[in-house]
Amino acid sequence: MSWTRRALAALAVCVLVLTGSAGCGSSGTDEPGSGRSAVPAGRLLDDTDEDGRRYREVDAEGAPEVGIEVQPGADGSWGVRLTVRNFRFSAAGAEARAEAGRGVAHLFLDGDLVTRLRGPEYRLAAPLVPRGTHHVTARLYADDGTVWAVDGKPVESTADITASDTGPGQSPQPTATGEQGESPEPTASAKQGESPEPRAVPESLATVPGKVTQTVVIGGRLLPEGTEGR
Repeated sequence: MSWTRRALAALAVCVLVLTGSAGCGSSGTDEPGSGRSAVPAGRLLDDTDEDGRRYREVDAEGAPEVGIEVQPGADGSWGVRLTVRNFRFSAAGAEARAEAGRGVAHLFLDGDLVTRLRGPEYRLAAPLVPRGTHHVTARLYADDGTVWAVDGKPVESTADITASDTGPGQSPQPTATGEQGESPEPTASAKQGESPEPRAVPESLATVPGKVTQTVVIGGRLLPEGTEGR
C-alpha cells in the first residue's frame, strides 16, 4: 500500500502548487488579453499648465507627438488640422485614467482655451480671429486631465497666423487717391458738365454798330476782312 500513499502525497502537492499559482495571479494588473494596465503611464511632475493641471512625464522614445497646420478659409474662418504620432484620440465618455498614448487635444488661441478636440480637425470662426498676428496652439492631455510631457515640457505645437482687413472673400479697401468706382476730380480749367470760359475778343475785331465785320482764319491768326490777300 506504500505506492498508494506516495500517489496521494503527490496529488496533494499538485493541488497546493495550483492553488498558490492562482493566488499569485491575482495582482493589480488587468486580466491577460485586456491590453490595458491599471498602473497610470508616466510619472506626475510638480509643474502645471495655466489651469493647474499637472504634467505627466513620459520617456522621449515612443512619446506622443503633435503638429499643427492652420489655413485661411474663403469666408474668413481658419481651418485647423492636427497631425499626431504615438497618440490616439479618446472617444467621448472615456474613463478618466492616464493610458499611454491616449487622450484629447486642447486648442488655444493666444493662450486662451478654445475647445477640447477628440479628432484632428477644427475650424476657427472669423470673429474669433481679429486683425493682427495670433498664436494657435494644440497641446495633448491624458484622459485624467494631466498634460503629456517630455523632458519637463508639455507635448504641444504652435502655429502663427496673421489676419488682415482684406482677408479671403473680402473686397479690397479703397486707396488714398480715390474711393473705388469714383471718377477723378475735374481739372481747374474745365469742371465736368461745364462749358469752358469764352476767350476775350480783341478790341480791333469787335463789332461796330451798323457795320458787318467778317473775319478769316489764316495760319491760326484772325484777320479782318480785306487783309487775307496781303
